Amino acid sequence: MTPRGTVPTEAPGSTSATCDPRLCPCTDGSCTLSRVARALNGDGTSGGERTLSATEQAVTDRLAPMALDMAAMAAVSNLYRAAGAIRNNFERTVLAPHDLTWTGWVVLWVVWIWEDIEARHVAAEAGISKGTLTGVAGTLERRGLLDRRTHPEDARRQLISLTADGQALMAELFPLFNAQEAHVVAPLSAQEIQVLTTALRKMVIALEDSDGVAG
Repeated sequence: MTPRGTVPTEAPGSTSATCDPRLCPCTDGSCTLSRVARALNGDGTSGGERTLSATEQAVTDRLAPMALDMAAMAAVSNLYRAAGAIRNNFERTVLAPHDLTWTGWVVLWVVWIWEDIEARHVAAEAGISKGTLTGVAGTLERRGLLDRRTHPEDARRQLISLTADGQALMAELFPLFNAQEAHVVAPLSAQEIQVLTTALRKMVIALEDSDGVAG
């Protein structure tokens, strides 16, 4: 019996089939589009989201004809996916009880470490735009966690520091944050953690020292 969405291209009994354009992409064929459609429709999903293995298979199928550095793509793709998963995990667990977003937390962290710091440097250290910082800092200031004031030597510049409440929050929250960091890397051995840390640091330094564009 021919699967729905495909039409036979060889004699009866052959398993070879091509997609029927009228029904493509079907979810019961064996072609690339069918496999992608199954991933999108819930095959290989977890909690309504595509699993890592299902996504990797769909990407492999789609890019198979191209001459690509698949190892580099896999490394960067998994790094990006891991970063997103970690951010979501921390926002749900450690930060949610304190009504903090990831960006709000990073701003607090930067100011906590550097104490009295210019707004432009906070934005650079946090990896956000000055406009984003303005909104986030305004929210934190209204909550009594940040203090903003004009630089004594230049009215166009702004200094940011933590209030006493901000200092107390970071002293309370960071041990919990670090405990969650330990939970995130728990599947790795001590050696794997060291290798990962060194490799990521090497990547960051290389990007900072270059123009960021492949030659």
